[in-house]
Amino acid sequence: MQKPTFDPGLTQKYDGPLRRIINPDGSFNVLRQGTNWHDVHPYLFLVSLSWANFFGLIVLAYVLVNFVFAGIYYSLGPDALQIESSTNYNPFLQCVFFSSQTLTTVGFGAVAPRSATANSVAAFEALAGVLGFAVATGLLFGRVSKPSARIGFSGKALISPYQDGWSLQFRMVNRRANTLIEPAVTLMMMTVDRADGGSRREFKILKLERDTIMLFPLTWTVVHPIDSESPLFGKSPADFEALQAEFMVLVKAWDETFGQTVHQRFSYRFNEVVWGGRFTPAFGVDEKGDLQVHVDKVGNHVIENAQLPSPIRLA
Repeated sequence: MQKPTFDPGLTQKYDGPLRRIINPDGSFNVLRQGTNWHDVHPYLFLVSLSWANFFGLIVLAYVLVNFVFAGIYYSLGPDALQIESSTNYNPFLQCVFFSSQTLTTVGFGAVAPRSATANSVAAFEALAGVLGFAVATGLLFGRVSKPSARIGFSGKALISPYQDGWSLQFRMVNRRANTLIEPAVTLMMMTVDRADGGSRREFKILKLERDTIMLFPLTWTVVHPIDSESPLFGKSPADFEALQAEFMVLVKAWDETFGQTVHQRFSYRFNEVVWGGRFTPAFGVDEKGDLQVHVDKVGNHVIENAQLPSPIRLA
């Protein structure tokens, strides 16, 4: 029996132009087709929205509900609501303000339902408001309490000197003040094989100098030594481009604040690899002896050897 090839779940089949597999925000570059409304989970959808879209949707729903109920009150006629003589603005606008007061159960008393139908509508709107704000509050709490990592990655990966040879390196830092325990990293390289007139993705797990550390208060430079067993050995920048190489980073760690494991993803494409670079320090000691980590310097590097031998060989 032929030995099965390694596929992490991203398929080896490939045909056509290739974009990056993992987007800069950590999401997979996959578009789902053929779904319908049964496949949409409202809670997951609303919790996963960006903050701007979430609050925009909440405001839109609030305005829409108010205008719907205002239209109902307005359609009941001028005798449906009892309005103080001092409120002499547009009748529909009066209905809108009464709807917002009823929906939020505020009720200033300037406008009140008069007919039985208007009272019934107001009672139903008050119930809808209580339930609606309970749902919105639950969604807000769910978004705030959702465990997530906020790990910053260097903008470029580097081909850097390492012991007697070379290595592929990138650097990362915890951008939040919370404590991450025992972070672990998996580095995987994706290439495209165009042999025999076709195209095929290949995935290989790259061996790391260390794939886990105990504590993560400072920066962590992740190193893949390029030895004779490395799939990067003997490769040049032109080879990386021809192979459409992408280096995918999978990180998981234990978050003490949430008491759960958190995950984050990132990737570097072939054109995001700097050859002959070296990271500059991103942490130091202040005058009081305290360690300081400069989160904004996690990607700072210098070019030490612009004439890096190509392809990569052992020293």
